[in-house]
Amino acid sequence: MLTEDGKHLYVSYDEYHSLVEKLAIKVHQSGWKFDTILCLARGGMRPGDILSRIFSVPLAIMSTSSYRAEAGTQQGHLDIAHYITTPKGQIAGKVLLVDDLADTGVTLQAVVDRLRNNYQPITELRTAVIWTKGCSGFNADYSVEHLPTNPWIHQPFEAYDTLSPEKLLEKWKV
Repeated sequence: MLTEDGKHLYVSYDEYHSLVEKLAIKVHQSGWKFDTILCLARGGMRPGDILSRIFSVPLAIMSTSSYRAEAGTQQGHLDIAHYITTPKGQIAGKVLLVDDLADTGVTLQAVVDRLRNNYQPITELRTAVIWTKGCSGFNADYSVEHLPTNPWIHQPFEAYDTLSPEKLLEKWKV
């Protein structure tokens, strides 16, 4: 649900899963066949996993990190892992790069550039995100929702960002 001021988007688990399914439909309807899904950890892991299951293709993972300041709400220095974890030894062929959103687009553009320059076995690369913000300088090949007001997206699993093992013990009275 988008707040009246357009500054916050609150997404339930059901809405989140519906959006990932709509992303799968967009990719499927394009007719493009791919060999592997490469998800960006952490935001792309959930949609990447679901898409990997729907399309029955292997899931590879590349870690990136830039949202560490102000409890994960401010973009900082971008770190991109040097290695990709993949069940097939080396990522190759047609690859669908998946993340949750194109915020500024800096991360996605940097990863696309790195993949195109350093991973010659990748013969074709396309990108898929759930959300694209109006301020993004990157346009994914597949996107479900365009958010012109650039809201902060509150995803349903963010409750775990502040949940510690001690809080779980208290919650479950273990």
